[in-house]
Amino acid sequence: MKLALIIPTLGRPGQVLRLLAHLARQSRLPDEVIVSAPDASHVDLPETSPFPISLALGSRGLAAQRNAAMAPALGRFEIITFFDDDFVPADDYLELVERSFAIRDDWAVVMGRVIRDGASNAGLTWDDAATALGASQDEEPDQAQVVDHVGAYGCNMSIRACLVGALRFDERLVLYGWQEDIDFTSQLRSRGRVVCVTAITGVHLGIKAGRVSGKRFGYSQVANPVYLILKGSVPASFALPLMGRNVIANLARSLWPESYIDRRGRLRGNLLAMVHVLSGRIEPEYILKI
Repeated sequence: MKLALIIPTLGRPGQVLRLLAHLARQSRLPDEVIVSAPDASHVDLPETSPFPISLALGSRGLAAQRNAAMAPALGRFEIITFFDDDFVPADDYLELVERSFAIRDDWAVVMGRVIRDGASNAGLTWDDAATALGASQDEEPDQAQVVDHVGAYGCNMSIRACLVGALRFDERLVLYGWQEDIDFTSQLRSRGRVVCVTAITGVHLGIKAGRVSGKRFGYSQVANPVYLILKGSVPASFALPLMGRNVIANLARSLWPESYIDRRGRLRGNLLAMVHVLSGRIEPEYILKI
């Protein structure tokens, strides 16, 4: 099966270069890597590579950048894998992805198990990732090998390309595009299962550079789930608890915020989005005006 790997990036050329070098360790190399960025200044490419590398340049925003890279891949590849530029895969990651799709033709989306996630803390280093991946190799095999999900975690997800059709990432979810991954992959559940295969592993560094402001992100934490519920792509049973947990966390921690999270900015964004939602204004792209 031919496999394309797409890496959206913004403002982290050194990170992209290091990830591309790390991908040379894969036991199953990608048939092509497509790096998607607003312009070439966001990307450093290696002088040599064991796999082809191309650029997809265009609009800024995670959803738009995913679409820009996916367009030339559809029709040429059977599997399209997405990595965040700060996701560090185990060396057998792509081999296991290909094997999963080959043996289960009813699977539409496959994601791996994130064994450590820097998005939930101050962030991780490459050394942290190497230590975590090394330790995971010594673990006992997980009995729960396959877990169904509403949607996939966008830092690492693979899609059976023939099922995409006219579906695209929603570009109304601008900039960081919070929940654009769940929105897109949840819609594929009508075409096949969306699963996490726990034997497929990696580490998400959760690098904070290149993120949107706290107020903008806080607005998205409320506006985007409501928008997706009304759109019908994500069930309220998933989106509302997610929204509630984030608002409660921002409120509870706003007095003693973590050094790496703008809790007060997020809370202001939450409250502004609530006012808009209550007034009937459901506009994810409003964050461009903040």
